[in-house]
Amino acid sequence: MTQSESIYDSPRLAAGYAYDRPAIHGRIMEAAREHLCITNRLGRALDIGCGAGRSTAALESLAETVVGLEPVQAMLTHSRVVAPDALFLVGRAEKLPFSAGAFDLIAAAGALNYVDVDLFLPEAVRVLAPGGVLIIYDFSAGRHAREGHQLDEWFATFARRYPAPPGYELDVKGLAYRRSGLRLEAYAELEIAVPMTLGTYLPYVLSETRVESAISRGVPEMEIRAWCQSTLASVFGDASRDVLFAAYVAYVSRDGRT
Repeated sequence: MTQSESIYDSPRLAAGYAYDRPAIHGRIMEAAREHLCITNRLGRALDIGCGAGRSTAALESLAETVVGLEPVQAMLTHSRVVAPDALFLVGRAEKLPFSAGAFDLIAAAGALNYVDVDLFLPEAVRVLAPGGVLIIYDFSAGRHAREGHQLDEWFATFARRYPAPPGYELDVKGLAYRRSGLRLEAYAELEIAVPMTLGTYLPYVLSETRVESAISRGVPEMEIRAWCQSTLASVFGDASRDVLFAAYVAYVSRDGRT
């Protein structure tokens, strides 16, 4: 397990990813289905770095059989509840335990940030069927609301107080696709609005890796929770606010066709 992955070896974070994260993956897969003109479900899809299984469950609208692959066993604790119809395996993206041409679609949601991409891309080519598509996507933390700047200001303070773990950056448009026999066919950005209250935003923000990083450094979880709850009260009050998540989706083809 790499140092960047070790933060995910946490029962607390596994539960947070399973139950407290907003339903962004499904919204992105809806956009992907429209972009790829998928009218009938594909045969098999693979979810790289599936975490707790939320991204795997979202693939079920695109494929008949869905497999989630996750390098950290602890993150799969709740996967059978989150995506009961999917298959899950512990394994690494750099050495996919599948036969050649096994999948019509591969998706990676914020997972390649922790992967040796130069090893993964040839593996993706190997296990993709002819005409197969690799979807790479991610979305930002929910730091903005549709109206006002209170959430922006709160999140800026939160981020200073609990810094994010280093090493997450990824230039998805600059990856060496052609060297591996792939082609970046399209890149799209979208904004997804999710209505959230204090009761839904608080557990979500406590599931951020920056909180897990602070806990691993010895900051008591209850101290973090108490600070977040007291300071977020003035941001949300008793109301619901549309929290905005900025997302990107890269569509990569095996043979130049999507």
